Amino acid sequence: MSGVTIDDVRRVAELANLELTADEEPRMQRDLNSILGHIAELNELNTSDVPPMAQVGEVLEGVEAFLHGETLRADAVRPSVDRAKVMAAAPETDGRFFKVPKVIER
Repeated sequence: MSGVTIDDVRRVAELANLELTADEEPRMQRDLNSILGHIAELNELNTSDVPPMAQVGEVLEGVEAFLHGETLRADAVRPSVDRAKVMAAAPETDGRFFKVPKVIER
């Protein structure tokens, strides 16, 4: 892998709608390459004996997980907030959606 180039940094900054100065570009390049280096080190670890997990909370099980707040709530259907009440309390709405000011100019 050749690493992140200045052109890559500029493209990512454009996609993220960031304005980097000429001084920030090489620093960002160094930081991104450092992050990728750490990821490469992690990829060298032998994880063949580590079972795949769907959630990080699966590390702790049972009572121990409950005591540490690591459990997820049951996925059950529950009534939602009344849309009419929410829209009535909104500062600006069309009756169905919230109206918000445009914040990104492109």
